[in-house]
Amino acid sequence: MDMPKNAFKAALKAGKRQIGLWVTVSDPAQVEMLAACGYDWLMLDTEHSPAQVPDVLSMMQAAAPYPVSCGVRPGWNDTVEIKRFLDAGAQTLLIPYVQNAEEARAAVAAVRYPPEGVRGVSGASRSSRFGMVKGYLDKAAEEICLLVQVESVEALGKIEEIAQVEGVDGIFIGPADLAASMGHVGNASHPDVKAAVLDGLRRIKAAGKPPGVLTLDNSFLGDCAEAGAQFIAVGLDMILLREAALSLRAEWAD
Repeated sequence: MDMPKNAFKAALKAGKRQIGLWVTVSDPAQVEMLAACGYDWLMLDTEHSPAQVPDVLSMMQAAAPYPVSCGVRPGWNDTVEIKRFLDAGAQTLLIPYVQNAEEARAAVAAVRYPPEGVRGVSGASRSSRFGMVKGYLDKAAEEICLLVQVESVEALGKIEEIAQVEGVDGIFIGPADLAASMGHVGNASHPDVKAAVLDGLRRIKAAGKPPGVLTLDNSFLGDCAEAGAQFIAVGLDMILLREAALSLRAEWAD
């Protein structure tokens, strides 16, 4: 059996823009519906949701029949948690709150087998099609896409050194946490925050890595794209549901 291909990683390498949605509702049926909507990728978030490994496994299985890539954001840069998501079949991981090159190297080590890393070896996990992918242990790193998230003033200042870490496939800027780090908690639309995000995106691109961003500010999306953002989350499931429900109720308000 052949190695499962990572279409998202291939698209980033080819310089193609990838548009995605953030997923925080841990329901396979909802993920299946979103998977059929034509987005390039879905990010299954476990940092700010109740989702655990079994939930993510079910969501990835629900999306599998559709031409969409699923990424997973672990709760932290944790070797054990990363290992479990990889064994469950995740091929793209977004590691939150990476502050410097040392932490980026730790993330790389977590997704690679020895001697390049510390990922534990399992001979019959879903990642290797239950042991039926020939040579999986030797080829796994080729299809794993490691994205790291910079979301503080400190991390933003170290973009270039993080980008130099071999094995980092893209760098994502989190405007909400960056805003908090800059003293503007809850106000990711502050002009200083927007300026910092755009500067960061340009620097990531200049450093040779695909930049990514999540913003629910539609007017800011175009600015991010012009600054070089290559993988862009344009919506979040819970907020899309909330806004649709509020809008529909407003139409029928007395």
